[in-house]
Amino acid sequence: MTSFRRRGRIDRSRLERTRTDRTQNEWAEDLGDGVDFEVEELHADKPRHRSKGIYLLPNAFTTAALFCGFFAIVNAMNHQFETAAIAIFASLVLDGMDGRVARMTNTQSAFGEQYDSLADMVSFGVAPALVAYEWALKDLGKWGWLAAFTYCAGAALRLARFNVNTTVVDKKFFQGLPSPAAGALMAGFIWLADDNKIPVRDSAIPWITFFLAVYAGLTMVSNARFYSGKALDVRYRVPFGVMVLMILTFVLISSNPPLTLFGLFVAYSISGYVIWAWERMSGRRFS
Repeated sequence: MTSFRRRGRIDRSRLERTRTDRTQNEWAEDLGDGVDFEVEELHADKPRHRSKGIYLLPNAFTTAALFCGFFAIVNAMNHQFETAAIAIFASLVLDGMDGRVARMTNTQSAFGEQYDSLADMVSFGVAPALVAYEWALKDLGKWGWLAAFTYCAGAALRLARFNVNTTVVDKKFFQGLPSPAAGALMAGFIWLADDNKIPVRDSAIPWITFFLAVYAGLTMVSNARFYSGKALDVRYRVPFGVMVLMILTFVLISSNPPLTLFGLFVAYSISGYVIWAWERMSGRRFS
């Protein structure tokens, strides 16, 4: 913005007359005739915009998670459903790492939060819905794409509510099923059924997928509370039994990955309703 400064030059010879023998108006009139002004343009200093960078390490994990979600969609289009399901699980692992890395290295930022939310929408909202639709839901016609859309819309609403409630919701619990867990629930069933490791008739698989998609989509926008795991800090000591439990978990997953992972996320997806029922029956809040 340009500003101007007015500079006046007064004819001093006209001020030699005394002001007492003239009226104030006559004196001001003569003085005005002898005043001329110069306008000098002043150029205001333009503010220097500081370049805003982003933290590389946590956003690199977010980008990798986004890539896995997109990779799952591409493989579903090529009818590689097992690979697509594994890619969603890989995105789940990477998504869990970016936030913890940011907190451990003190590199949290508003950009990182928004970027992570958009990546989650692709990896755990759009990707599971499209993979499930291409795999089984399209056999149901209109009901199939409605179930896929219910899941996708539930993930979008879940992420939007999470972004605006970060300062008011209990950090130990999520409000509604987290979208990564919902995506893992869908991917786990697809992986398990695609390997023919589930005793279900082929005609029933589309309807089971329909039920899981609708259940996951509605549970994401429910008020049921699910344990977040944020109270566990890897920087501090833990009891020895926790290490033994982790070893057993890795053994179970490696022995039969699709069955173990699907069972774990089924249990987690109903845990919120178990907590809700316990609170209603006992009259106390679970913490």
